[in-house]
Amino acid sequence: MANANPSDLGQINNTGTADVLFLKQFSGEVLASFEQSTVAMDKHMVRTIASGKSAQFPVMGRSSAAYHTPGAEINGTDINHAEKVITINDLLLSSHFIANIQEAKNHYDVRSVYSAEMGRALAFQMDKHILQTMVQAAAASANVGDSGYAAGTVITSANAGTVSADLIAAIYDAAEALDDAYVPADGRYCYLKPAQYYLLANASNAVNVDFSGRGSIADGTVPQIAGVNLIKTPHLPTANVTGTGVDAGGAGGAQVAAAANTLAIVSHTSAVGTVKLMDLAVESEYDIRRQGTLMVAKYAAGHGVLRPEAAVQIQSA
Repeated sequence: MANANPSDLGQINNTGTADVLFLKQFSGEVLASFEQSTVAMDKHMVRTIASGKSAQFPVMGRSSAAYHTPGAEINGTDINHAEKVITINDLLLSSHFIANIQEAKNHYDVRSVYSAEMGRALAFQMDKHILQTMVQAAAASANVGDSGYAAGTVITSANAGTVSADLIAAIYDAAEALDDAYVPADGRYCYLKPAQYYLLANASNAVNVDFSGRGSIADGTVPQIAGVNLIKTPHLPTANVTGTGVDAGGAGGAQVAAAANTLAIVSHTSAVGTVKLMDLAVESEYDIRRQGTLMVAKYAAGHGVLRPEAAVQIQSA
């Protein structure tokens, strides 16, 4: 009887290393899970650097206008300049070790589940840090020392967490604050906890077409209020973030935020920035000494305030 000729699923064209394809599939699953799970990554400014510990973002003030007196020499006027430096946080990672014997005994695949969970874990942490930085922006002072730039805005509405009309009014106030600060109308987002999002989705003046609403009670959606795109996320910080833990941004505490009683954050894409030193990457290595495989997903990035006037925090107290 002839031996069977197995097809090695991990080989390229049935030649070479037996598992060369497995890591690529695993890496793709992690990346896909990360991209699907983050809601804030594509809604702010992102910059990638090849090396270094920080990146500089130049900030310039606004120009001015004045009437000309006939015969007077035109000498030009000054524009204030400043900079914002965003420092890279510590390396953030998600890891799992799979023992050969445990995987052999198991009756279902775990690697695909682990890959999805690793991507989600890093995506969720990325979202938390970006949203906490938006809270920092709302409480920050102006970047440039002239009247053309404003500080961040904090709006207090005692009942906005439970009364839809009050929350809608607060979002309109936030949009007005952005208008007054010359923040562009395009690229405005309002991040809310699910409780406040569904409060708006169930509000007749937010979804009823008779009120020019664009949402749906059946679907539980409401896309915009006051021209601001609504984003539902459970990662909106609603308590103060302190210390040096993962949520605080590591040893430097870069994402410490005064977020107590936060109900929503209204932010333009230019309000905060992220600097990537090491983009999301995945590594996997078999350890013969431990008879198992170590899988690691990681990134190194930093977050910082760029334009305080482009962020508004809505809080209940």
